[in-house]
Amino acid sequence: MEIRNTPFTDKHIALGAKMAPFAGYNMPISYTGINEEHNTVRKNAGVFDVSHMGEFILKGENALDLIQRVTSNDAAKLKAGQVQYSCLPNDKGGIIDDLLVYCIEENKVYMLVVNASNIDKDWNWIVQHNTSNVEMHNVSAKTGLLAIQGPNATKILQPLTNMDLLGMKYYTFEKGVFAGVENVLVSATGYTGAGGVEVYFEDKDGNADKIWNAIFEAGTPQGLKPIGLGARDTLRLEMGFCLYGNDIDDTTSPMEAGLGWITKFTKDFTSKEIFAKQKAEGVKNKLTAFEMIDKGIPRHGYEIKDASGTMIGHVTSGTQSPSLGKAIGLGYVQTSFAAIDTEIFIQVRDKMLKAKVVKMPFA
Repeated sequence: MEIRNTPFTDKHIALGAKMAPFAGYNMPISYTGINEEHNTVRKNAGVFDVSHMGEFILKGENALDLIQRVTSNDAAKLKAGQVQYSCLPNDKGGIIDDLLVYCIEENKVYMLVVNASNIDKDWNWIVQHNTSNVEMHNVSAKTGLLAIQGPNATKILQPLTNMDLLGMKYYTFEKGVFAGVENVLVSATGYTGAGGVEVYFEDKDGNADKIWNAIFEAGTPQGLKPIGLGARDTLRLEMGFCLYGNDIDDTTSPMEAGLGWITKFTKDFTSKEIFAKQKAEGVKNKLTAFEMIDKGIPRHGYEIKDASGTMIGHVTSGTQSPSLGKAIGLGYVQTSFAAIDTEIFIQVRDKMLKAKVVKMPFA
């Protein structure tokens, strides 16, 4: 498979980033080290290149109807300028992808932002359900995206635009001129829990260079730094945010994953009956947060056991948390083991290491 570049790949390489293939793209994993980059975002601000993400535009009088049928959340509640977290259920009660729905124009124009590894899968699924001639455009290849995250992100960026970044409410957006580039969409969203915005722009006429250079000219004196995907993963895990392919996939349901809050039964959508049954009867397995008591780092795929050594689940994500100084993880366990403070054990090689179930986000 051909590895693609983002509009910023050359910049990452010039800055000495450790590069690796991710979702078909040559992406920066780290620059100076994951812990340092993680703490930069938590305490100040950092810039992530997330141009590998997918963007679809849906237009027309039936656009909302199509979104309602293929997503679990209720997009009818969205006003222009609002964003919603949702998922695309398959017809067997699993999750094709999790995504963001942007309402550009009520009932008429929407943007869906999907995971890079699922662009083709998601597009084909939505096309398959587009029975009412909704105008669809896959603009993923020509859309650049930077996430500027951290408590000081909006303060650093505000001088670059007339849009009110400092007053922008969580999960809202504006379109306007940013760093001298027109038709830029800035949203108060992100995947770190540290605050900040995401900046979408058309990748043409040198826009990528203009935006990158302006951001770093404004931010470098204030400690703004480029951040790789390694720290993106530790930041999202501390918040308990799901990573598609690890914590959710085609075999897990939103009800199992703790995403009942984005599953609305006020409309018809794929797998609605399956999810309603799970809500009424309960689920056998639940995505659960835990922290290690014994020394050791949980990794994706490790078995989770009870005190007698019986397997009760598996780890989906795990790391040594840079903010908390302890090892943390997510994993599916049998529901009877999902209560806070329940003692569980993680099989790390030939050892059973003690852990306990905790609340999300981790503290």
